[in-house]
Amino acid sequence: MKKTSIIVLFFIGFVFAEAQTKEELETQKSEKQAKADAFQAEADAIQAAIDALPGWRVGAFGTIGGSLSNFSNWYSQGTPNNSSGNIGFTVNAYANLIQEKFFWKNALTTNLNWVKLDDKDSNLDDDSFSPTTDVFNLSSLYGKNINEKWAVSGLLEYRTTILNNFNDPGYLDLGVGFTWTPMKDFLVVLHPLNYNFVFSKGDTVFESSLGAKIVADYTKQLGDISFKSNLSMFQSYKSGNLSNWTWTNSFGYTLWKMFGVGFDFGLRNNKQEALNYALNQFDSSSGNTEPNFNNVDNDLQAYWTLGISYKF
Repeated sequence: MKKTSIIVLFFIGFVFAEAQTKEELETQKSEKQAKADAFQAEADAIQAAIDALPGWRVGAFGTIGGSLSNFSNWYSQGTPNNSSGNIGFTVNAYANLIQEKFFWKNALTTNLNWVKLDDKDSNLDDDSFSPTTDVFNLSSLYGKNINEKWAVSGLLEYRTTILNNFNDPGYLDLGVGFTWTPMKDFLVVLHPLNYNFVFSKGDTVFESSLGAKIVADYTKQLGDISFKSNLSMFQSYKSGNLSNWTWTNSFGYTLWKMFGVGFDFGLRNNKQEALNYALNQFDSSSGNTEPNFNNVDNDLQAYWTLGISYKF
C-alpha cells in the first residue's frame, strides 16, 4: 500500500510539473508574440511613412502557365500520335511618380498565350505554336492636384494585339477631365472630353469618334498578395455601336520566395470587333443576310489564365 501511494504521488507530481512547464512556455510565447506584434506595427508605420514620400514607385508581377505532352500509338483517341503544348504568360507593371502637387502614373498589362497540336501522322497540319490569347494595354495618366482627392488630369491609353494583327485594330484614347482618388490604391478617371482613335487596315467597319472615357483601377500589394483590377470604358457620343469596355483582373499569391500561384481573367464588349469578325467569316454564297450593326451577335469576350506566378 505504501509503494502504491508513492507511485501515485510521483505520477501526480510529474503531471503537475508537465502542466506547469506547458503554462510557462505558453506564457513565454504570448510575451514574445506581443513583442513581435509591436515590432510589426512599428515596421508597418515606417513603411507607410516611406510610401507617403514623394518619388517613384515601380513594381511588377506576372503569371506563367504551360504544359507539354506527347502521345505515341495512343489508339483510344482520334489522334494517336501527337505532341501538344500550351504556353502563356501575363505581366502587370507600373511606374508611378508621386509628388506633392502632381502625379504621373504609367501601367502596362499584357497577356500572351500560344498553343500547338502536331499530328505526327499528317503533313498537312501546323506543327508550330500558334498565338491564341493576345492582349496588350499601355496607359499614362498625368494629374495636377486640386486637393487631396481630386485632380485635373489627362490620359493616354493604347490597346491592341501584338502577336497577330498588330494595330489592326488598335485603339488610342486621348482625353482630359478629372481623376478621383478616394484611397491610395484606387482611382477613377472621369474624362468627358476624349477622342477614341481606331486604327485598322483596308476597308473595315472600324471608326474613330469623340466620347467620354471612364477608367477605374485598383492595384494592391499586401504582403504575399498582389492584385490588380482595371475597368476601361469608352462611351461614344456619335453612336452606341462605337462604344466599348474592357475589364481585366490579375491575382498573384507568393508561396515560396518569389514564386506562387497566379490567376488572370478578362472581359470585353466591343461591337465593332464583333461585326468585323462576322464579316470576315461571312460567305456571300450562303444566302444568309450580310452581318451589320443591327443583326450581329455581340457576344461577351472573355479569357482566363491559371499558372505559376512570379513577383518581380
